[in-house]
Amino acid sequence: MQHQTVSREEWIAARKELLRKEKEFTRLRDQLSAERRALPWVKVEKSYVFDGPNGKESLGDLFAGRSQLVVKHFMFGPDWTEGCVGCSFELDHTMGALMHLEHHDVSYAVVSRAPLEKTEPFRRRMGWHVKWVSSYGSDFNFDFHVSFTPEQITSGNAYYNYQAGTRVMDEMSGRSVFYKDESGQIFHTYSSFARGGEMFLGSYAFLDITPKGRDETVNGNLTDWVRHHDRYGTHALSCHAD
Repeated sequence: MQHQTVSREEWIAARKELLRKEKEFTRLRDQLSAERRALPWVKVEKSYVFDGPNGKESLGDLFAGRSQLVVKHFMFGPDWTEGCVGCSFELDHTMGALMHLEHHDVSYAVVSRAPLEKTEPFRRRMGWHVKWVSSYGSDFNFDFHVSFTPEQITSGNAYYNYQAGTRVMDEMSGRSVFYKDESGQIFHTYSSFARGGEMFLGSYAFLDITPKGRDETVNGNLTDWVRHHDRYGTHALSCHAD
């Protein structure tokens, strides 16, 4: 790997200039986070019911007594054989945060359209201790623009990441945030999709400070190298059923 080599003094000067930009980025990130929290809310008027390990559960049940809820829209369609590699990568990172979130008034739940008889074995295989429910038969995934009909896909009229006409699969990734007030009313406060999930991938933070960086060369995304964590050393790449 070829790279410019300089004296320690020249390196310090270059590093200080980069530090100036890093501090500017940090201030901008703080400002953006404040603007994100200041977004207006939308009241959730529709009743959503999910299949959970202990029976039927409403969206309100997923709060588990807390006022804030983060839902991971996990790509796992009804006819898929296993969950998406990229979504699994994100959930691997989430596991260590769950205890801290739950002690700071935030619940976390995974929602997929695949039925429980598929998601539960996969969850156990991956060793994840997380609330995972199925939205199969519900409008939830479609209302939050992470699942798409064959007609939407073939016509190119799918609406994803806040724009129409996006090329999509039948299932796409994202995360949505909800707030429940003391009267039980639920509000949708935020959603992010596509590269909006990178902030949750701590591995990227490490890779971004290394000389080779993310080193994603084939598709320009994480599927170049990320695997389900129990499959490193294999050639399994696809997150869709064969």
